[in-house]
Amino acid sequence: MSTGDRLVPGLAQEDGGPAVESARGDKDSPVVVTRRAPGEPGRGRALLLHGLSNSSTVWDACVEHGRQAGGPEIWAADLPWRGRSIAGWSARGDLVPYLGDALRAVPGGAGVVVAHSMGANVLLEFLGRRIEEGLDPFAEFGIHGMVLVAPFYRRTAEEFDWASLAYSVDTMAPLIAEGIRVHAGDRVPGAARHQLAERIRDWVGPYGWMRFFEIYLRTPALRLGRFTVPCLVLSGADDFAAPPAEGRALADGLPDAEYRLLPDCGHFLMIERARQFAALLDRFVSTTCSAVRPHGGPGLGFPWEHDR
Repeated sequence: MSTGDRLVPGLAQEDGGPAVESARGDKDSPVVVTRRAPGEPGRGRALLLHGLSNSSTVWDACVEHGRQAGGPEIWAADLPWRGRSIAGWSARGDLVPYLGDALRAVPGGAGVVVAHSMGANVLLEFLGRRIEEGLDPFAEFGIHGMVLVAPFYRRTAEEFDWASLAYSVDTMAPLIAEGIRVHAGDRVPGAARHQLAERIRDWVGPYGWMRFFEIYLRTPALRLGRFTVPCLVLSGADDFAAPPAEGRALADGLPDAEYRLLPDCGHFLMIERARQFAALLDRFVSTTCSAVRPHGGPGLGFPWEHDR
């Protein structure tokens, strides 16, 4: 499987001409990481991780706002739980180790890792495992901070019951429909939106959903006190899937975290509040990255030891 650069056309430069950005991995790879914005000197770097059945396009609106404002260098990952590929990858087993491939792909270290929904939970699980092995994943991957967007989190195992499991299953299609609505607006009418959402839910399938819920179930075991980098936790006030109370509880458990609740938006706040989200990200990244000494990260490359 090729790990060389490929050219990705179609991103608009500030002068209006075509832009060409580099990516690692090809479209059939479990992980593809693409540089989406070159950034301004001194504004830091960020890696964006999407949630279940989404793709890196979920970040398009806020990335464009960031490009216009001259924000940080932006890389975005397409992960094994994207789109229709989730069924194949999830049936093969644990998805968490693939997160390391995304982190390794960013030259000079990941900087600030911005993760949405399931992506946030996979990130925490991956880092937690490395910490349990006696490693320092923040130094290993050049992670200076994290932005956790609409994460799922419960403090204790007792907070999970049959009702919470059933609710998660029942809200899956409505959550996908919400994502379609905020992406496409009136271009996809209500009936078609719900039909498409059910089709995507079926693409994800029981294996894909179980990979998510298994990670969610492990959140009480996270040793949050060991996540020592600065964190920003963001929730949408109207999020019916990842309740804001869970985001606040996660922020309360982290040693250096700020919690922000964005009004009048739901699970996809990076789309619904794209300009505000981009401004918050720019401020957090530039502040966080300027407070640490720059150091080299692992550099480009995918070991593909998880391609099974």
